[in-house]
Amino acid sequence: MSDPAEGSGVAEEVSRGEGSGSGAKKDISTAIMDKKKAPNRLIVDEAVNDDNSVLSLSPAKMEELQMFRGDTVLVKGKKRKDTVCIVLADEGCEDAKVRMNRVVRNNLRVRLGDVVSIHQCPDVKYGKRIHVLPFEDTIQGLTGSLFDTFLKPYFLEAYRPVRKNDTFLVRGGMRAVEFKVVETDPDDFCIVAPDTIIHCEGEPIKRR
Repeated sequence: MSDPAEGSGVAEEVSRGEGSGSGAKKDISTAIMDKKKAPNRLIVDEAVNDDNSVLSLSPAKMEELQMFRGDTVLVKGKKRKDTVCIVLADEGCEDAKVRMNRVVRNNLRVRLGDVVSIHQCPDVKYGKRIHVLPFEDTIQGLTGSLFDTFLKPYFLEAYRPVRKNDTFLVRGGMRAVEFKVVETDPDDFCIVAPDTIIHCEGEPIKRR
């Protein structure tokens, strides 16, 4: 059975200048394990608190990463996807895991059991404005103001960080509507503060 690390960048790096045989293979697997052991690389677990803006870590892990309750963090997932969330402590969370809901997992293109990395993100600015649009298949038959029923209660006084191109689900009026963040100012990510202007005008998004 071939070593799963053979041919990978890690394997080449470690085996360079090493002798052949079991010693080299041992070094390769150790390097891969060390990479997995980086303290900010954590296994995705299901959230207890179903909030689209929150990640939960164990208190010990938060202390190790020097993060504090309410900090904004950058999370990196698969396919070069990343997003921004607020970090909270959860006594019931294992040290090696991070709890996140389905919306966050979807934005990171990860599933339960996958590994993500978490980074401090202290320079996220308050947004001047954001533009969000609903997905067409989630608003069929809806009447009334999307802003008043869904967006205003969702963002009100919550100081939610948002990432351009992320999607999020909002429940309101017995329905759930999915939105996409199509623009943020400043660009890429920002925190939606009480004076951030939220635009939701435009054609609903059709799913590909």
